[in-house]
Amino acid sequence: MKAAIYARYSDSHQRDESIEGQIRECTEYAKYNGITIIGTYIDRALSAKTDNRPEFQRMIRDSAKHIFNVVIVWKLDRFARNRYDSAHYKRILKRNDVKVISAKENISEGPEGIILESMLEGYAEYYSAELSEKIHRGQKENALKGKNNGGGIPLGYMLGEKQSLVVDPLTAPLVQEAFTRYAEGETIKAIIDSFNERGLTTKKNQPFNVNSFNILFKNRKYIGEYKYQDVVIPGGVPALVSEELFNRVQERKEKNKRAPARAKADEEYLLTTKLICGDCERLMIGESGTSHTGKIHYYYKCAGAKRRKGCKKKTVKKDWIERIAVVWTVNKVLQDAEIDRIADKLILMQERENALLPSLLQQLAETEKGIDNLLNAIQQGLFNVSAKKRMDELEAQKENLEVTILQAELTRPKYTKDEMVRWISQFKYGDVDSIDYQRQIIDIFVNSIRLSDDKIIFTYNYKDGTEVISLADIEAALGSDFGGECPPDKKRIDHDD
Repeated sequence: MKAAIYARYSDSHQRDESIEGQIRECTEYAKYNGITIIGTYIDRALSAKTDNRPEFQRMIRDSAKHIFNVVIVWKLDRFARNRYDSAHYKRILKRNDVKVISAKENISEGPEGIILESMLEGYAEYYSAELSEKIHRGQKENALKGKNNGGGIPLGYMLGEKQSLVVDPLTAPLVQEAFTRYAEGETIKAIIDSFNERGLTTKKNQPFNVNSFNILFKNRKYIGEYKYQDVVIPGGVPALVSEELFNRVQERKEKNKRAPARAKADEEYLLTTKLICGDCERLMIGESGTSHTGKIHYYYKCAGAKRRKGCKKKTVKKDWIERIAVVWTVNKVLQDAEIDRIADKLILMQERENALLPSLLQQLAETEKGIDNLLNAIQQGLFNVSAKKRMDELEAQKENLEVTILQAELTRPKYTKDEMVRWISQFKYGDVDSIDYQRQIIDIFVNSIRLSDDKIIFTYNYKDGTEVISLADIEAALGSDFGGECPPDKKRIDHDD
């Protein structure tokens, strides 16, 4: 009998029945009962009240492949704490000739077992509802006392001895600085550059970005307001900024949000991290400028030139280089012959990733042949102790190989060459003016683009996928409307949001 283990815990605070403990006890149960474990499915920090659990759903799907006969859980509440879900998914498993076994709850196979199982599932559902109520009640009490209920701790605070938020003397001044600078007219971009140049980082030890400050400026904890669901406690945490300063920041953000000139403040630069200066090998980064009419224009600029590191690379219009990247990729890569070649490379990659399977199948065939030869010898009367020992060895070897093959087949390649060709070919006929289509082409196929003033080097996401083309050849092939260097001469615009 072959089995899969399903293990789960609900949240990061649950440690009594750890995943490792569940798997250990399920494995011991399987060993004691002569069951072979071929795989494990684990959902971490996911509740059994819902069936929206990725590994649980994968286990249900895999049951249709008939690669295991049993699902072993530590207790039935690991499978589901909702009787409807439990019955629904057990019915699916039963249809696939798979049953659910609890390692800790001794449930018999007879009618009494059905009653006991139903009772245990009912208790699990009751326990889940009761636990949820207790948790919410406890978290509400925590909120009323100003205690942290989990989740991220905002910049400027740290956890005190009683699990309440207290002022972090190292980072609280950064929060106050950010609010003050923005309220006095500085842009978010300027504050980001200042913080990052000083080597400062967020709570997650990442560089600051626009989203970091959008979240920071909206957080009412900074005026001392603690909120949990519908419970709001003024003064529940130490305030870092005054209400007057907080409100000035909100007013400025709202004003910038409504400003027509900033409607595209979060302009998406599709070649970020992929466009490289061909002169100094630094990344080219998104910039913007305004013409005398007040219209904002977007372009890429070499980071070396921007920081005055000696690079003379000219800036290029954003739309120009992104359109070249998409149109050239479609024209050169998404052609039938090239698609066929890419599919061949993907097939080889899949085969390399699963090269073990053919060897295992060959070993199994040889083992089965050895068993057949021994059976023939026994039928002819050539039976002795050595033959029996050898037969036992071959049977054990066959069983081990079958289990290993099943495990390998769980992750074996799922796509044929025809399927790959069809999937790649779907990108041939998109709208090159659609931002979604441009994003797909660049994300999927373009690895990097090295841009010089006279040529472009395209590197695509497959072996030997590099091509050097002069800008003159590109413009000749794609049309003269691709001229695109130099931004407007007016001042640069740094976006607030």
